[in-house]
Amino acid sequence: MSDETTTTTTTTTTLKYGQQAIADNQLEAWPNPRRERDYVIHFEIPATIVIDFVPDEHIVELKSLKLYINGFRDRAVSHEAATNDILDDLVRVLRPRWMRVVGEFNVRGNIKTTVFAEHAHEGYTGARPEYRRPTFSGI
Repeated sequence: MSDETTTTTTTTTTLKYGQQAIADNQLEAWPNPRRERDYVIHFEIPATIVIDFVPDEHIVELKSLKLYINGFRDRAVSHEAATNDILDDLVRVLRPRWMRVVGEFNVRGNIKTTVFAEHAHEGYTGARPEYRRPTFSGI
């Protein structure tokens, strides 16, 4: 009769600052402070993701948006899929009256890709601002 010993090795991975927050991120909806008014919110994200929307009951908490967007950094996903995933997730969480997500991606293989994805409540006739390319002036 032989004695069998099982050894279990536990590996501890140290994450760089912010990586755990990015991995655990959840988009967070906040109450719209002016639900009675149609107004457009415009975000320019340095990865050249531009989000315009007319909120209904909720707006997005900015830190949750930043962490959510940073979660795309290491994902193997097409430009088209990333842009549409962002729109789908934001619409699911915020349920805006209208939203547009534009992904302007750097040139790859001599082709610059710009993807427009849009959502609107049925019958929505409010603001739909013209798309303007971002012009970053620093923070």
